[in-house]
Amino acid sequence: MMMQSETARPDAPAAHAARANWLRILATAPTDALDGAYQRLAQAHTLPAYRLLRKPESGMAMVRGRAGGTGAQFNLGEITVTRCTVVLEDGAADAAAGVAYVQGRSERHAEQAAVLDALLQRPAWHQSVQDLVLAPLADAHAARAAHAAATAAQTRVEFFTMVRGED
Repeated sequence: MMMQSETARPDAPAAHAARANWLRILATAPTDALDGAYQRLAQAHTLPAYRLLRKPESGMAMVRGRAGGTGAQFNLGEITVTRCTVVLEDGAADAAAGVAYVQGRSERHAEQAAVLDALLQRPAWHQSVQDLVLAPLADAHAARAAHAAATAAQTRVEFFTMVRGED
């Protein structure tokens, strides 16, 4: 069943995927890296005021896993998650709520990510936030992933079987 907003916007699946990507980048960024990027944006532009719809609050979430990545799901354990919801108070008619769910108890991380999500939904702010916040965070994430892959590759063991001369 399609929601009314999806029928009015033919680009809804692409917009949804783009938003999911920036929410992932904001949520997985190290807290100090996100804080630094947020401060750079605040120095470059006057950020609009915002109102907390849901103040940062921590809770637990169940993490599920699959054996081998393909087996039946099982409850792996619980993690602490902090969430926050904000709305910008700049009087714009297209006021969209910014949301964030981050692993851990960093209320500041959740609040900053929610503000950045709200800004990214505004066409006037999107490119600035993309250039000053998302691109550097995504590059740092890619560098961390490459480093982790290189470290794991150093421990890789190649197994082979020698043919015995009996057959």
